[in-house]
Amino acid sequence: MKGEFQMSDMGELTFFLEAVKKIFKYLKGQPKLGLWYPRESPFMLEAYSDSDYAGANKNRKSITGGCQVLGKRLISWQCKKQTIVATSSTEAEYVAATNCCGQVLWIQN
Repeated sequence: MKGEFQMSDMGELTFFLEAVKKIFKYLKGQPKLGLWYPRESPFMLEAYSDSDYAGANKNRKSITGGCQVLGKRLISWQCKKQTIVATSSTEAEYVAATNCCGQVLWIQN
């Protein structure tokens, strides 16, 4: 597989991939880093979602975004193109909310 795909084939994306690799290398050397929750902080899970309607110009698919917050600290986020073509902004928002609920269920389990 290494012969099929080269980092140089990815153009400007290689800059970001190299930055991500450096971040992961740093984190690997810092095993004591993590999320810190003071005792007095509320331990409540909150979730937010949003979407644009038909934001992708070529195929008219909407983009879904969401984030999950635990005790006022961001623990998860996502942004992706929806798999369906929504016929209304309400439908696009419904799909975004459904994806967000799925993420919350995954976190709770």
